[in-house]
Amino acid sequence: MPNLPEAYLARMKTQLGESEFAAYLTAMQETPKRALRVNSIKTTPEAFAALADFLLTPTGVLPESYFFEDDVAIGKHPLHAAGLCYVQEPAAQVPATLTGVQPGMTVLDLCAAPGGKTTQLAAMMQNSGLLVANEPVKSRAEVLAGNLERLGITNALVTCMRPDALASALGACFDVVLVDAPCSGEGMFRKDETAVREWSPEHVLSCAARQWQILESAALLLKPEGRLVYSTCTFSPEENEGAMESFLRAHPDFSLLESRRLYPHSSVGEGQFMAVLHRAGEGKDNSAVLAEPKGETNPAFEAFWQDTFVTEPPRILLLPDGRALLPPARMPRNLKGLHIVRAGVLAGETKNGRFTPDHALALAYPEGAFRRNVPLSDGELIRFLAGETVSCPPEFSGWCAATAFGFPIGWGKAVDGVLKNHIPKGLRIR
Repeated sequence: MPNLPEAYLARMKTQLGESEFAAYLTAMQETPKRALRVNSIKTTPEAFAALADFLLTPTGVLPESYFFEDDVAIGKHPLHAAGLCYVQEPAAQVPATLTGVQPGMTVLDLCAAPGGKTTQLAAMMQNSGLLVANEPVKSRAEVLAGNLERLGITNALVTCMRPDALASALGACFDVVLVDAPCSGEGMFRKDETAVREWSPEHVLSCAARQWQILESAALLLKPEGRLVYSTCTFSPEENEGAMESFLRAHPDFSLLESRRLYPHSSVGEGQFMAVLHRAGEGKDNSAVLAEPKGETNPAFEAFWQDTFVTEPPRILLLPDGRALLPPARMPRNLKGLHIVRAGVLAGETKNGRFTPDHALALAYPEGAFRRNVPLSDGELIRFLAGETVSCPPEFSGWCAATAFGFPIGWGKAVDGVLKNHIPKGLRIR
């Protein structure tokens, strides 16, 4: 068990009572289990389990949620590279299920990095509608964008903004807002020694103050009749029930539908608090700030697409630097004041009149979307993921989707029976 602060233990003993506190201490001595969530955009839990060459045990939280053993290097596994799963602690998988998100909605994950709940929301939306994933820290926003790309998320707009700035730019245009707030991390003490070292009563109050500011912005972003889901991975009342009570007093148009607490000793996984709020049907609906993007055509992109894909080329958004985006179905009409990291899928870029596809484009489509697929297995798959060339049918020429288990893992370019590797260096597995 981690060396927990005395002030924290005293508070938890009062909060839980003698017998439950003893059960909590016993649970804290247990080794936490690793878990993943199957990406239902690309596959089913049953199909994933059939492909996995390691032991999977259902967590019971969701049909797509499994425990896996500690000795599995999941980040280096081809199933992970193909975007078929996301490593996510079981309790953290619960808040998204309370959002009531449906396909076609306009949804905001206000504190989104690294992307576990965002990718879960996208799966619930079946990659339709608009999902704005916001992360104020630039380096974390880049990680967020990378995880969305790996899982084939096509309906997301990744922004890097303070919540209040995002609220000023967009207003009340979201059906659902998820606030997975930065917190003191008490629920992660069994896994995160840094959270233990940083804990203090003062830190708890500092987190509560920051959460208040984030919730104020969330209220401005939610449409009338919308749903706000608030979650933390901590146990302090100041950051949980206290935060909700203060928010509801300040916002009488909101009401509490339900709240839940998950503890390591009484549920699966680590700690989690969540609350579901409803906003009454009064106030301004700012949905008009969103519209279907017009898009445009580009000869180099269209030539690439017609040679590489079996469908007609979609309209794209062209950036001044030559990059092309496949945008979500809806976008803000006015992009001024928005710091956008990624809009939809980064398709690639045009240089010297030729279009070069981005890695994200390969992962955004199923195997059947491509004219040329090169299935890889065993040694070839290992070599390709490491960045090496592999063989391909000699009649192939041009861009091909390299696939594993029937799922694209990246681009290769076929030349005279050799598939030249185009997996980005930072994503190669050695």
